[in-house]
Amino acid sequence: MFGFDDLIRLLIAIFFILPIVTVIRETGYYVMATVLGATEKKLIIGSGPTMFRLKTIEIRRYFFMYSWVEYDKVRPKSQLWKVLLYASPILSNMTAGLTVNFLVGQGILASNIFWQTFLFYVFYYVLFDMLPVYLPDGQPTNGRAIFDLVWHQKESSYVKSAWKINDEEESGADTQAQKETKQNRGRNRDGNEEKERPVKN
Repeated sequence: MFGFDDLIRLLIAIFFILPIVTVIRETGYYVMATVLGATEKKLIIGSGPTMFRLKTIEIRRYFFMYSWVEYDKVRPKSQLWKVLLYASPILSNMTAGLTVNFLVGQGILASNIFWQTFLFYVFYYVLFDMLPVYLPDGQPTNGRAIFDLVWHQKESSYVKSAWKINDEEESGADTQAQKETKQNRGRNRDGNEEKERPVKN
């Protein structure tokens, strides 16, 4: 039964643990992008209106909802460095998770619900990042991006829809699996296009 104590745990997970885990993940990107000399890099924490910003870090009002790293170009263009860049969020979360797990096992940190929930979400993100799949909008997971670089010798392209780009250039850079994912995202099990459903206000 879901009780008051469970509600408190849920709120702690949403407003504290998940943001911490997400920031650790994106910090891996940020650090590796810095090492690779990325230009115009920015770590954005949360969504909504900007509360305050530093030179390359931006904090938004809904800090617990989504975070990401933006950058233009990295200087080394070899496949190895690109693999390390995509692997960096996996490595940062894995390092944090293994460290906390060791400290809990040694009794240095208390084995309480906070750290148990922290470890759950850390390793959830690690597993999710490692899955070599495309999301419905065509965005590759980091595992898929690494797979494409190693197996196909090709970098998966993904540009947020808010960015203004040339559609032909975007589609031409997609891998075949990425194209199929985008084509199938609106189809049902029978392979037919799903009808647009009315939106209820």
